[in-house]
Amino acid sequence: MPLAGALPAASATAASGGHDVAPDLGPNVLLFDPSMGDAAIQAQVDAVFRTQQSNQFGAERYALAFLPGTYTVDINVGFYTHVLGLGASPDDVVINGHVTVDAQWLGGNGTQNFWRAAENLCIVPPDGLERWAVAQAGPMRRTHVKGDMTLWPSPPGNRWSSGGFLADSVVDGQVDSGSQQQWLSRNDSFGSWTGSNWNMVFVGTQGAPAQHFPNPAWTVVDRTPTVREKPFLTTGPDGSYQVFVPALRAGSAGPTWTSGRAAGHSVPLSRFHVARPGESAETINRALAQGRHLLLTPGVYPLSAPLRVRRPGTVVLGLGLATLQATHGNALVEVDDVGGVSVAGVLLEAASSGSPVLLQVGHGRSRVRHAADPTALFDVYARIGGAVPGGAAVSVRIDSNDVICDNLWLWRADHGNDGSVGWSVNPADTGFLVNGDRVTAYGLAVEHYQKYEVLWQGEHGRTYFFQNEHPYDVPTQSAWTHGGTRGYAAYKVADTVTDHRAWGLGSYCFFDLGAGIDTDRAYEVPDAPGVVFTDLMTVCLNGPGGGGILHCINNTGDPVQNGFGTFYMTGYSDGVGTT
Repeated sequence: MPLAGALPAASATAASGGHDVAPDLGPNVLLFDPSMGDAAIQAQVDAVFRTQQSNQFGAERYALAFLPGTYTVDINVGFYTHVLGLGASPDDVVINGHVTVDAQWLGGNGTQNFWRAAENLCIVPPDGLERWAVAQAGPMRRTHVKGDMTLWPSPPGNRWSSGGFLADSVVDGQVDSGSQQQWLSRNDSFGSWTGSNWNMVFVGTQGAPAQHFPNPAWTVVDRTPTVREKPFLTTGPDGSYQVFVPALRAGSAGPTWTSGRAAGHSVPLSRFHVARPGESAETINRALAQGRHLLLTPGVYPLSAPLRVRRPGTVVLGLGLATLQATHGNALVEVDDVGGVSVAGVLLEAASSGSPVLLQVGHGRSRVRHAADPTALFDVYARIGGAVPGGAAVSVRIDSNDVICDNLWLWRADHGNDGSVGWSVNPADTGFLVNGDRVTAYGLAVEHYQKYEVLWQGEHGRTYFFQNEHPYDVPTQSAWTHGGTRGYAAYKVADTVTDHRAWGLGSYCFFDLGAGIDTDRAYEVPDAPGVVFTDLMTVCLNGPGGGGILHCINNTGDPVQNGFGTFYMTGYSDGVGTT
Protein backbone atom coordinates (compact mmCIF):
# COMPACT_ATOMS: atom_id res chain seq x y z
CA MET A 1 0.00 0.00 0.00
CA PRO A 2 1.80 3.14 -1.17
CA LEU A 3 1.76 6.23 0.98
CA ALA A 4 0.12 9.37 -0.23
CA GLY A 5 2.89 11.58 -1.57
CA ALA A 6 5.49 8.81 -1.50
CA LEU A 7 8.42 8.98 -3.87
CA PRO A 8 7.96 7.33 -7.24
CA ALA A 9 10.18 4.27 -7.34
CA ALA A 10 12.43 5.61 -10.10
CA SER A 11 12.59 9.04 -8.55
CA ALA A 12 14.62 11.72 -10.28
CA THR A 13 15.81 12.79 -6.83
CA ALA A 14 18.37 10.03 -7.06
CA ALA A 15 20.01 11.68 -10.03
CA SER A 16 20.12 15.06 -8.35
CA GLY A 17 22.77 13.81 -5.92
CA GLY A 18 25.04 12.65 -8.73
CA HIS A 19 23.66 9.10 -8.94
CA ASP A 20 22.16 7.27 -11.85
CA VAL A 21 18.38 7.10 -11.92
CA ALA A 22 17.34 4.43 -9.45
CA PRO A 23 15.97 1.09 -10.59
CA ASP A 24 12.25 0.54 -10.24
CA LEU A 25 11.91 -1.15 -6.84
CA GLY A 26 8.19 -0.59 -6.56
CA PRO A 27 6.04 1.81 -4.54
CA ASN A 28 7.03 0.46 -1.12
CA VAL A 29 10.74 1.26 -1.38
CA LEU A 30 11.12 4.91 -0.39
CA LEU A 31 14.42 6.17 -1.72
CA PHE A 32 15.97 9.19 -0.01
CA ASP A 33 18.71 11.55 -1.18
CA PRO A 34 20.14 14.41 0.92
CA SER A 35 19.09 16.91 -1.75
CA MET A 36 15.41 16.25 -0.93
CA GLY A 37 15.75 18.19 2.31
CA ASP A 38 15.40 16.85 5.82
CA ALA A 39 11.87 18.18 6.37
CA ALA A 40 10.49 16.36 3.34
CA ILE A 41 12.24 13.14 4.34
CA GLN A 42 11.01 13.44 7.92
CA ALA A 43 7.42 13.81 6.71
CA GLN A 44 7.58 10.57 4.72
CA VAL A 45 9.35 8.66 7.48
CA ASP A 46 6.69 9.80 9.96
CA ALA A 47 3.91 8.78 7.59
CA VAL A 48 5.30 5.25 7.39
CA PHE A 49 5.50 5.04 11.17
CA ARG A 50 1.91 6.21 11.62
CA THR A 51 0.85 3.32 9.41
CA GLN A 52 3.18 0.72 10.90
CA GLN A 53 3.54 1.56 14.60
CA SER A 54 0.97 -1.00 15.77
CA ASN A 55 0.33 -2.82 12.48
CA GLN A 56 1.43 -6.19 13.84
CA PHE A 57 -0.51 -8.41 11.45
CA GLY A 58 -1.16 -6.03 8.57
CA ALA A 59 -0.18 -6.48 4.94
CA GLU A 60 1.83 -3.27 4.48
CA ARG A 61 5.60 -3.54 3.98
CA TYR A 62 8.19 -0.75 3.59
CA ALA A 63 11.88 -0.24 2.96
CA LEU A 64 13.36 3.18 3.75
CA ALA A 65 16.54 3.37 1.66
CA PHE A 66 19.08 6.18 2.15
CA LEU A 67 21.63 7.05 -0.52
CA PRO A 68 25.09 8.05 0.75
CA GLY A 69 25.12 11.37 2.54
CA THR A 70 24.15 13.03 5.80
CA TYR A 71 20.59 13.37 7.09
CA THR A 72 19.17 15.12 10.15
CA VAL A 73 16.06 13.04 10.79
CA ASP A 74 14.54 10.87 13.52
CA ILE A 75 13.38 7.49 12.28
CA ASN A 76 10.85 5.56 14.34
CA VAL A 77 10.82 1.98 13.10
CA GLY A 78 7.48 0.17 13.19
CA PHE A 79 6.35 -3.24 12.03
CA TYR A 80 7.54 -4.49 8.63
CA THR A 81 9.85 -1.51 8.22
CA HIS A 82 13.40 -1.99 6.94
CA VAL A 83 15.79 0.96 7.25
CA LEU A 84 18.88 0.59 5.11
CA GLY A 85 21.82 2.67 4.00
CA LEU A 86 23.05 2.22 0.44
CA GLY A 87 26.72 3.00 1.00
CA ALA A 88 29.70 0.68 0.78
CA SER A 89 30.40 1.38 4.47
CA PRO A 90 27.98 2.14 7.31
CA ASP A 91 29.73 5.49 7.70
CA ASP A 92 28.65 6.49 4.17
CA VAL A 93 25.08 7.12 5.39
CA VAL A 94 25.01 9.32 8.50
CA ILE A 95 21.77 9.80 10.44
CA ASN A 96 22.13 12.77 12.77
CA GLY A 97 19.19 11.67 14.85
CA HIS A 98 17.71 8.50 16.26
CA VAL A 99 16.72 5.23 14.63
CA THR A 100 14.32 4.09 17.31
CA VAL A 101 12.31 1.06 18.30
CA ASP A 102 10.20 1.79 21.39
CA ALA A 103 7.01 0.28 22.77
CA GLN A 104 4.55 2.99 23.71
CA TRP A 105 2.04 1.46 21.28
CA LEU A 106 1.76 -1.43 23.78
CA GLY A 107 2.09 0.34 27.12
CA GLY A 108 5.87 0.11 27.21
CA ASN A 109 5.84 -3.65 26.53
CA GLY A 110 8.50 -4.42 23.93
CA THR A 111 7.99 -8.19 23.88
CA GLN A 112 5.94 -7.92 20.67
CA ASN A 113 8.25 -5.59 18.72
CA PHE A 114 8.73 -8.13 15.93
CA TRP A 115 9.51 -7.95 12.17
CA ARG A 116 11.64 -4.88 11.51
CA ALA A 117 15.30 -4.20 10.71
CA ALA A 118 18.05 -1.62 10.33
CA GLU A 119 21.37 -2.04 8.54
CA ASN A 120 24.36 -0.29 7.00
CA LEU A 121 23.96 3.06 8.80
CA CYS A 122 25.91 5.43 11.02
CA ILE A 123 23.62 6.74 13.78
CA VAL A 124 24.64 9.88 15.67
CA PRO A 125 21.99 10.43 18.38
CA PRO A 126 22.01 14.09 19.47
CA ASP A 127 21.46 13.14 23.13
CA GLY A 128 24.04 10.35 22.90
CA LEU A 129 21.52 7.50 23.31
CA GLU A 130 20.22 5.10 20.65
CA ARG A 131 17.18 2.96 21.64
CA TRP A 132 16.56 -0.40 19.94
CA ALA A 133 13.97 -2.14 22.15
CA VAL A 134 13.12 -5.07 19.94
CA ALA A 135 11.80 -8.57 20.39
CA GLN A 136 12.50 -11.45 17.98
CA ALA A 137 12.93 -10.76 14.25
CA GLY A 138 14.23 -7.24 14.89
CA PRO A 139 17.89 -7.41 13.83
CA MET A 140 20.35 -4.57 13.57
CA ARG A 141 23.31 -5.29 11.30
CA ARG A 142 26.35 -3.46 10.01
CA THR A 143 25.62 -0.30 11.98
CA HIS A 144 27.85 2.28 13.67
CA VAL A 145 26.30 3.91 16.74
CA LYS A 146 28.25 7.00 17.80
CA GLY A 147 27.03 7.02 21.37
CA ASP A 148 25.44 4.66 23.87
CA MET A 149 22.74 2.14 23.07
CA THR A 150 19.87 0.81 25.16
CA LEU A 151 17.85 -2.30 24.37
CA TRP A 152 14.72 -1.71 26.45
CA PRO A 153 11.68 0.58 26.14
CA SER A 154 11.36 4.05 27.55
CA PRO A 155 8.96 4.85 30.39
CA PRO A 156 6.07 4.87 31.11
CA GLY A 157 4.86 1.26 31.14
CA ASN A 158 6.30 -2.06 32.21
CA ARG A 159 9.36 -1.69 29.93
CA TRP A 160 9.75 -5.40 29.19
CA SER A 161 11.68 -6.52 26.12
CA SER A 162 12.50 -9.88 24.56
CA GLY A 163 15.05 -9.83 21.72
CA GLY A 164 17.31 -9.91 20.00
CA PHE A 165 20.19 -9.87 17.52
CA LEU A 166 23.02 -7.45 16.74
CA ALA A 167 25.77 -8.32 14.26
CA ASP A 168 28.71 -6.76 12.41
CA SER A 169 28.18 -3.50 14.31
CA VAL A 170 30.07 -0.94 16.39
CA VAL A 171 28.72 0.88 19.43
CA ASP A 172 31.25 3.48 20.50
CA GLY A 173 29.78 3.81 23.98
CA GLN A 174 28.03 1.44 26.36
CA VAL A 175 25.29 -1.06 25.52
CA ASP A 176 22.68 -1.40 28.29
CA SER A 177 20.54 -4.52 27.90
CA GLY A 178 18.10 -3.37 30.58
CA SER A 179 15.06 -5.63 30.71
CA GLN A 180 16.01 -7.73 27.69
CA GLN A 181 15.33 -11.36 28.55
CA GLN A 182 17.88 -12.69 26.07
CA TRP A 183 20.21 -11.37 23.36
CA LEU A 184 22.87 -12.46 20.87
CA SER A 185 25.73 -10.16 19.86
CA ARG A 186 27.87 -11.59 17.06
CA ASN A 187 30.99 -10.01 15.56
CA ASP A 188 30.38 -6.64 17.15
CA SER A 189 32.59 -4.08 18.89
CA PHE A 190 31.41 -2.27 22.03
CA GLY A 191 32.87 0.39 24.27
CA SER A 192 31.37 -1.65 27.10
CA TRP A 193 28.31 -3.71 28.04
CA THR A 194 26.10 -3.59 31.12
CA GLY A 195 23.08 -5.65 32.06
CA SER A 196 21.90 -9.22 32.11
CA ASN A 197 18.72 -11.14 32.55
CA TRP A 198 18.26 -14.77 31.52
CA ASN A 199 20.60 -15.41 28.60
CA MET A 200 23.06 -12.99 27.02
CA VAL A 201 25.41 -14.52 24.43
CA PHE A 202 28.45 -12.91 22.81
CA VAL A 203 30.24 -14.56 19.89
CA GLY A 204 33.31 -12.98 18.32
CA THR A 205 32.47 -9.65 19.98
CA GLN A 206 35.11 -7.13 21.04
CA GLY A 207 34.31 -5.32 24.27
CA ALA A 208 32.05 -8.10 25.51
CA PRO A 209 32.00 -8.74 29.26
CA ALA A 210 34.00 -11.62 30.67
CA GLN A 211 32.44 -15.08 30.73
CA HIS A 212 30.18 -15.45 33.76
CA PHE A 213 27.14 -17.67 34.27
CA PRO A 214 24.52 -17.54 35.65
CA ASN A 215 24.55 -14.30 37.63
CA PRO A 216 25.13 -12.38 35.45
CA ALA A 217 24.20 -14.75 32.61
CA TRP A 218 26.93 -13.90 30.12
CA THR A 219 28.05 -16.63 27.73
CA VAL A 220 31.16 -15.54 25.83
CA VAL A 221 32.74 -17.28 22.84
CA ASP A 222 35.84 -15.35 21.84
CA ARG A 223 35.83 -16.10 18.12
CA THR A 224 33.18 -16.94 15.57
CA PRO A 225 34.17 -20.25 14.00
CA THR A 226 32.77 -19.79 10.48
CA VAL A 227 30.37 -17.15 9.21
CA ARG A 228 29.62 -14.77 6.40
CA GLU A 229 27.52 -11.68 6.74
CA LYS A 230 24.16 -11.03 5.13
CA PRO A 231 24.18 -9.69 1.56
CA PHE A 232 22.99 -6.09 1.24
CA LEU A 233 21.88 -3.61 -1.39
CA THR A 234 24.36 -0.84 -2.13
CA THR A 235 25.42 1.71 -4.73
CA GLY A 236 28.79 1.87 -6.41
CA PRO A 237 30.98 4.97 -6.96
CA ASP A 238 29.26 5.48 -10.33
CA GLY A 239 25.81 5.31 -8.75
CA SER A 240 25.08 1.83 -10.07
CA TYR A 241 23.06 -0.50 -7.87
CA GLN A 242 24.56 -3.75 -6.67
CA VAL A 243 24.15 -6.42 -4.04
CA PHE A 244 27.31 -6.98 -2.02
CA VAL A 245 27.91 -10.57 -0.89
CA PRO A 246 30.41 -10.68 2.00
CA ALA A 247 33.10 -13.34 2.02
CA LEU A 248 33.31 -16.30 4.35
CA ARG A 249 35.37 -15.71 7.51
CA ALA A 250 36.87 -18.25 9.89
CA GLY A 251 37.96 -17.66 13.47
CA SER A 252 36.81 -14.05 13.37
CA ALA A 253 36.26 -11.38 16.01
CA GLY A 254 34.76 -7.95 15.44
CA PRO A 255 33.02 -6.41 12.43
CA THR A 256 33.97 -6.82 8.78
CA TRP A 257 34.19 -3.15 7.81
CA THR A 258 36.21 -1.28 10.45
CA SER A 259 39.60 -1.77 8.76
CA GLY A 260 38.58 -0.88 5.23
CA ARG A 261 36.28 -2.38 2.67
CA ALA A 262 34.93 -5.77 3.66
CA ALA A 263 36.01 -8.79 1.66
CA GLY A 264 33.43 -10.12 -0.76
CA HIS A 265 32.04 -9.53 -4.23
CA SER A 266 29.37 -7.37 -5.81
CA VAL A 267 26.58 -8.59 -8.06
CA PRO A 268 25.07 -5.94 -10.36
CA LEU A 269 21.36 -5.45 -9.81
CA SER A 270 20.94 -6.03 -13.54
CA ARG A 271 21.61 -9.72 -12.82
CA PHE A 272 18.62 -9.88 -10.45
CA HIS A 273 15.01 -10.53 -11.16
CA VAL A 274 13.28 -7.74 -9.25
CA ALA A 275 10.00 -9.27 -8.11
CA ARG A 276 6.81 -7.45 -7.20
CA PRO A 277 4.04 -8.68 -4.88
CA GLY A 278 1.52 -10.67 -6.87
CA GLU A 279 4.04 -12.36 -9.15
CA SER A 280 3.48 -16.08 -9.48
CA ALA A 281 5.94 -18.78 -8.49
CA GLU A 282 6.04 -19.76 -12.17
CA THR A 283 7.26 -16.30 -13.20
CA ILE A 284 9.90 -16.14 -10.48
CA ASN A 285 11.09 -19.70 -11.09
CA ARG A 286 11.53 -18.97 -14.78
CA ALA A 287 13.93 -16.16 -13.88
CA LEU A 288 15.80 -18.34 -11.38
CA ALA A 289 16.15 -21.10 -13.98
CA GLN A 290 17.70 -18.57 -16.36
CA GLY A 291 20.43 -17.84 -13.81
CA ARG A 292 18.99 -14.69 -12.30
CA HIS A 293 19.35 -13.82 -8.64
CA LEU A 294 16.16 -12.69 -6.89
CA LEU A 295 15.30 -9.41 -5.17
CA LEU A 296 11.91 -9.48 -3.45
CA THR A 297 10.55 -5.96 -3.10
CA PRO A 298 8.38 -5.21 -0.04
CA GLY A 299 4.96 -6.81 0.05
CA VAL A 300 3.08 -10.08 0.41
CA TYR A 301 3.54 -12.82 -2.19
CA PRO A 302 0.81 -15.50 -2.26
CA LEU A 303 2.44 -18.57 -3.82
CA SER A 304 0.82 -21.84 -4.86
CA ALA A 305 4.17 -23.55 -5.52
CA PRO A 306 7.68 -23.23 -4.08
CA LEU A 307 10.45 -21.01 -5.38
CA ARG A 308 13.14 -23.38 -6.65
CA VAL A 309 16.78 -22.38 -6.22
CA ARG A 310 18.90 -24.73 -8.31
CA ARG A 311 22.13 -22.86 -9.05
CA PRO A 312 25.13 -22.45 -6.73
CA GLY A 313 25.75 -18.93 -5.49
CA THR A 314 22.20 -17.68 -6.02
CA VAL A 315 21.18 -14.71 -3.85
CA VAL A 316 17.56 -14.43 -2.71
CA LEU A 317 17.26 -11.08 -0.92
CA GLY A 318 14.09 -9.64 0.57
CA LEU A 319 13.52 -5.95 1.28
CA GLY A 320 11.00 -4.65 3.78
CA LEU A 321 10.19 -8.04 5.34
CA ALA A 322 8.99 -9.47 2.03
CA THR A 323 6.46 -12.15 2.95
CA LEU A 324 5.90 -15.41 1.08
CA GLN A 325 2.54 -17.11 1.74
CA ALA A 326 1.88 -20.80 1.07
CA THR A 327 -1.67 -20.83 -0.29
CA HIS A 328 -2.08 -24.45 -1.41
CA GLY A 329 -0.39 -26.57 1.25
CA ASN A 330 2.90 -26.10 -0.58
CA ALA A 331 6.48 -25.40 0.37
CA LEU A 332 7.73 -21.85 -0.20
CA VAL A 333 11.46 -22.16 -0.91
CA GLU A 334 13.38 -25.24 -2.04
CA VAL A 335 17.16 -24.97 -2.34
CA ASP A 336 19.04 -27.77 -4.07
CA ASP A 337 22.09 -29.39 -2.50
CA VAL A 338 24.44 -26.73 -3.88
CA GLY A 339 26.89 -24.32 -2.30
CA GLY A 340 27.00 -20.59 -1.85
CA VAL A 341 23.28 -19.83 -1.84
CA SER A 342 22.04 -16.93 0.31
CA VAL A 343 18.42 -16.62 1.42
CA ALA A 344 17.95 -13.41 3.39
CA GLY A 345 15.29 -11.11 4.76
CA VAL A 346 12.12 -13.11 4.18
CA LEU A 347 9.07 -14.01 6.25
CA LEU A 348 7.60 -17.42 5.40
CA GLU A 349 3.92 -17.85 6.24
CA ALA A 350 1.57 -20.81 6.16
CA ALA A 351 -1.64 -19.42 4.64
CA SER A 352 -3.23 -22.83 4.12
CA SER A 353 -3.16 -26.18 5.86
CA GLY A 354 -0.99 -29.16 5.13
CA SER A 355 2.36 -27.72 4.04
CA PRO A 356 4.96 -30.41 4.75
CA VAL A 357 7.71 -27.79 5.01
CA LEU A 358 8.09 -24.06 4.33
CA LEU A 359 11.82 -23.85 3.51
CA GLN A 360 14.02 -26.80 2.64
CA VAL A 361 17.76 -26.86 1.88
CA GLY A 362 18.81 -30.06 0.12
CA HIS A 363 16.69 -33.12 -0.50
CA GLY A 364 17.64 -36.07 1.69
CA ARG A 365 20.93 -36.89 3.38
CA SER A 366 24.00 -36.08 1.31
CA ARG A 367 27.74 -36.73 1.47
CA VAL A 368 28.56 -33.57 -0.48
CA ARG A 369 30.65 -31.09 1.49
CA HIS A 370 30.08 -27.35 1.15
CA ALA A 371 32.45 -26.05 3.84
CA ALA A 372 34.42 -23.92 1.37
CA ASP A 373 31.26 -22.20 0.09
CA PRO A 374 28.32 -22.89 2.40
CA THR A 375 24.71 -22.01 1.81
CA ALA A 376 23.44 -19.55 4.42
CA LEU A 377 20.11 -18.29 5.76
CA PHE A 378 19.99 -14.76 7.19
CA ASP A 379 17.03 -13.14 8.96
CA VAL A 380 14.66 -15.89 7.89
CA TYR A 381 11.39 -16.03 9.80
CA ALA A 382 8.50 -18.48 9.77
CA ARG A 383 4.97 -17.75 10.96
CA ILE A 384 2.22 -20.30 11.51
CA GLY A 385 -0.99 -18.46 12.43
CA GLY A 386 -1.20 -14.94 13.79
CA ALA A 387 -2.16 -13.14 10.59
CA VAL A 388 -4.10 -15.96 8.92
CA PRO A 389 -4.92 -19.55 9.92
CA GLY A 390 -2.66 -22.19 8.45
CA GLY A 391 -0.44 -25.13 9.24
CA ALA A 392 2.93 -26.62 8.33
CA ALA A 393 4.51 -29.77 9.70
CA VAL A 394 8.06 -28.33 9.58
CA SER A 395 9.09 -24.72 9.11
CA VAL A 396 12.77 -25.06 8.13
CA ARG A 397 14.43 -28.32 7.11
CA ILE A 398 18.18 -28.54 6.50
CA ASP A 399 19.34 -31.66 4.63
CA SER A 400 22.51 -30.19 3.09
CA ASN A 401 25.82 -30.15 4.91
CA ASP A 402 27.71 -27.10 6.24
CA VAL A 403 24.72 -24.73 6.15
CA ILE A 404 24.96 -21.53 8.24
CA CYS A 405 21.81 -20.12 9.85
CA ASP A 406 22.14 -16.54 11.09
CA ASN A 407 19.18 -15.14 13.03
CA LEU A 408 16.14 -17.36 12.59
CA TRP A 409 12.81 -16.89 14.38
CA LEU A 410 10.40 -19.72 13.73
CA TRP A 411 7.05 -19.00 15.36
CA ARG A 412 3.84 -20.88 15.79
CA ALA A 413 1.70 -17.94 16.84
CA ASP A 414 0.43 -17.64 20.41
CA HIS A 415 -1.66 -14.55 19.55
CA GLY A 416 -2.98 -12.78 16.48
CA ASN A 417 -6.03 -11.93 14.45
CA ASP A 418 -9.32 -13.53 15.43
CA GLY A 419 -9.60 -17.10 14.19
CA SER A 420 -5.90 -17.50 13.43
CA VAL A 421 -4.64 -19.19 16.62
CA GLY A 422 -5.63 -22.42 18.36
CA TRP A 423 -4.33 -25.93 19.00
CA SER A 424 -6.03 -27.23 15.85
CA VAL A 425 -6.20 -23.88 14.00
CA ASN A 426 -2.46 -23.32 13.42
CA PRO A 427 -0.94 -26.80 13.78
CA ALA A 428 2.84 -27.15 13.46
CA ASP A 429 5.00 -30.03 14.63
CA THR A 430 8.62 -28.84 14.40
CA GLY A 431 10.26 -25.51 13.72
CA PHE A 432 13.82 -26.54 12.86
CA LEU A 433 14.73 -29.99 11.52
CA VAL A 434 18.39 -30.70 10.76
CA ASN A 435 19.53 -33.79 8.89
CA GLY A 436 22.74 -32.34 7.45
CA ASP A 437 26.16 -32.50 9.06
CA ARG A 438 28.19 -29.53 10.31
CA VAL A 439 25.20 -27.19 10.37
CA THR A 440 25.73 -24.05 12.47
CA ALA A 441 23.09 -21.74 13.95
CA TYR A 442 23.87 -18.27 15.30
CA GLY A 443 20.72 -16.97 16.93
CA LEU A 444 18.01 -19.65 16.84
CA ALA A 445 14.60 -18.77 18.28
CA VAL A 446 11.88 -21.41 17.94
CA GLU A 447 8.57 -21.03 19.74
CA HIS A 448 5.29 -22.81 20.50
CA TYR A 449 5.55 -25.83 18.18
CA GLN A 450 3.56 -28.88 19.19
CA LYS A 451 6.23 -31.60 19.09
CA TYR A 452 10.03 -31.37 19.16
CA GLU A 453 10.60 -27.71 18.36
CA VAL A 454 14.18 -28.35 17.28
CA LEU A 455 15.06 -31.86 16.08
CA TRP A 456 18.74 -32.23 15.23
CA GLN A 457 19.68 -35.50 13.50
CA GLY A 458 22.92 -34.50 11.76
CA GLU A 459 26.41 -34.79 13.21
CA HIS A 460 28.72 -31.96 14.33
CA GLY A 461 25.91 -29.44 14.79
CA ARG A 462 26.65 -26.16 16.56
CA THR A 463 24.23 -23.65 18.11
CA TYR A 464 25.24 -20.29 19.54
CA PHE A 465 22.17 -18.91 21.36
CA PHE A 466 18.83 -20.67 21.54
CA GLN A 467 15.57 -19.13 22.74
CA ASN A 468 12.33 -21.02 23.11
CA GLU A 469 8.85 -20.94 24.54
CA HIS A 470 6.82 -24.13 24.77
CA PRO A 471 3.31 -23.98 23.31
CA TYR A 472 1.00 -21.87 25.46
CA ASP A 473 -2.24 -23.49 24.36
CA VAL A 474 -1.85 -27.18 25.25
CA PRO A 475 -5.46 -28.18 25.98
CA THR A 476 -4.81 -31.28 28.12
CA GLN A 477 -1.84 -33.31 29.29
CA SER A 478 -3.01 -36.29 27.25
CA ALA A 479 -2.94 -34.15 24.10
CA TRP A 480 0.75 -33.49 24.75
CA THR A 481 2.12 -36.88 25.79
CA HIS A 482 4.01 -39.40 23.69
CA GLY A 483 5.31 -42.84 24.66
CA GLY A 484 4.73 -42.15 28.34
CA THR A 485 6.67 -38.87 28.19
CA ARG A 486 4.90 -35.68 29.21
CA GLY A 487 5.33 -32.98 26.60
CA TYR A 488 8.20 -32.68 24.16
CA ALA A 489 11.70 -31.37 24.63
CA ALA A 490 12.18 -27.98 23.02
CA TYR A 491 15.61 -29.00 21.71
CA LYS A 492 16.09 -32.67 20.83
CA VAL A 493 19.38 -34.13 19.62
CA ALA A 494 18.74 -37.53 18.09
CA ASP A 495 19.87 -40.60 20.00
CA THR A 496 22.26 -41.62 17.19
CA VAL A 497 24.26 -38.36 17.24
CA THR A 498 27.77 -38.53 18.73
CA ASP A 499 28.94 -34.91 18.30
CA HIS A 500 26.88 -31.79 18.99
CA ARG A 501 27.63 -28.58 20.91
CA ALA A 502 25.47 -25.69 22.00
CA TRP A 503 26.10 -22.49 23.98
CA GLY A 504 23.63 -20.19 25.71
CA LEU A 505 20.20 -21.82 25.71
CA GLY A 506 16.95 -20.72 27.33
CA SER A 507 13.60 -22.53 27.31
CA TYR A 508 10.49 -21.06 28.93
CA CYS A 509 6.99 -22.30 29.67
CA PHE A 510 3.72 -20.42 30.03
CA PHE A 511 0.76 -22.78 29.81
CA ASP A 512 -2.11 -20.34 29.71
CA LEU A 513 -5.23 -22.53 29.75
CA GLY A 514 -5.01 -23.45 33.44
CA ALA A 515 -4.84 -27.15 32.63
CA GLY A 516 -1.83 -28.03 34.82
CA ILE A 517 0.48 -28.99 31.95
CA ASP A 518 3.96 -30.41 32.53
CA THR A 519 6.81 -31.26 30.21
CA ASP A 520 9.39 -33.74 31.43
CA ARG A 521 12.39 -31.81 30.11
CA ALA A 522 13.43 -28.80 28.07
CA TYR A 523 16.45 -30.40 26.37
CA GLU A 524 16.92 -34.04 25.40
CA VAL A 525 20.30 -35.30 24.20
CA PRO A 526 22.26 -38.56 23.95
CA ASP A 527 24.74 -39.16 26.74
CA ALA A 528 27.96 -39.10 24.73
CA PRO A 529 31.29 -37.35 25.35
CA GLY A 530 30.98 -35.34 22.15
CA VAL A 531 27.56 -33.90 23.02
CA VAL A 532 28.20 -30.82 25.17
CA PHE A 533 25.77 -28.12 26.28
CA THR A 534 27.21 -24.98 27.90
CA ASP A 535 25.17 -22.41 29.88
CA LEU A 536 21.56 -23.54 29.70
CA MET A 537 18.49 -22.56 31.66
CA THR A 538 14.74 -22.92 32.09
CA VAL A 539 12.05 -20.47 33.16
CA CYS A 540 8.50 -21.04 34.38
CA LEU A 541 6.12 -18.12 33.85
CA ASN A 542 2.95 -19.90 34.97
CA GLY A 543 0.84 -19.00 37.93
CA PRO A 544 0.18 -21.50 40.74
CA GLY A 545 -1.22 -24.77 39.44
CA GLY A 546 -0.21 -24.05 35.87
CA GLY A 547 2.37 -26.81 35.54
CA GLY A 548 5.95 -26.42 34.39
CA ILE A 549 9.22 -27.98 33.22
CA LEU A 550 10.24 -30.93 35.40
CA HIS A 551 13.91 -31.26 34.37
CA CYS A 552 16.32 -29.00 32.56
CA ILE A 553 18.10 -31.59 30.40
CA ASN A 554 17.36 -35.30 30.21
CA ASN A 555 16.56 -36.26 33.82
CA THR A 556 18.91 -33.68 35.31
CA GLY A 557 18.07 -30.31 36.81
CA ASP A 558 15.46 -29.04 39.24
CA PRO A 559 11.85 -28.41 38.22
CA VAL A 560 10.44 -24.96 37.53
CA GLN A 561 6.67 -25.12 37.99
CA ASN A 562 3.53 -23.70 39.57
CA GLY A 563 4.74 -20.13 39.75
CA PHE A 564 7.63 -18.08 38.46
CA GLY A 565 11.00 -19.78 38.69
CA THR A 566 14.34 -20.16 36.94
CA PHE A 567 16.95 -22.90 36.90
CA TYR A 568 20.49 -22.63 35.54
CA MET A 569 23.14 -25.17 34.59
CA THR A 570 26.67 -24.29 33.53
CA GLY A 571 27.06 -27.48 31.54
CA TYR A 572 25.94 -30.96 30.63
CA SER A 573 27.76 -33.80 28.86
CA ASP A 574 27.74 -37.58 28.93
CA GLY A 575 25.17 -37.80 31.70
CA VAL A 576 26.84 -35.28 34.02
CA GLY A 577 25.39 -31.85 34.70
CA THR A 578 27.04 -28.93 36.49
CA THR A 579 25.40 -25.97 38.18
